[in-house]
Amino acid sequence: MPVPIRLNVVEEDLSARFPVTTTVAASPALAAETIIATLNIPNFGDTAVVSGIQLTGWAAYTVGTSGTAVTLRIRQTNVLGTVVSTTGALSKTAANLYVDDVNGTDATPGVATYVLTMQVTAGAAASTVSALSFSAIMV
Repeated sequence: MPVPIRLNVVEEDLSARFPVTTTVAASPALAAETIIATLNIPNFGDTAVVSGIQLTGWAAYTVGTSGTAVTLRIRQTNVLGTVVSTTGALSKTAANLYVDDVNGTDATPGVATYVLTMQVTAGAAASTVSALSFSAIMV
């Protein structure tokens, strides 16, 4: 059973409510949707979630050869998981450096893992993710 929310947080460790990662897991190869970051929610079953989980993903990347658009998505669990949020296709030009973000709220969270994915439309060579930040706020 989750620990109840307390009105006084003095001497309370709130770090489980604010997980973050900056680790680049992979860069997209060709046009395949690829997990670029994984965010594990620590103590998921022990932390009360009242309103949902707010998720924020940001990535700096270079578009691979022939790439014409990029889509960032936040999904539950893995590349086949439920989409929490998506940017839609953002027009881009190959070989250029870009930064984009995607934000969303999972109002009915039931998983302890979220992924940030990237897909390059018409990519004929690998794109390169050079930096990212993927974080959550459990509300």
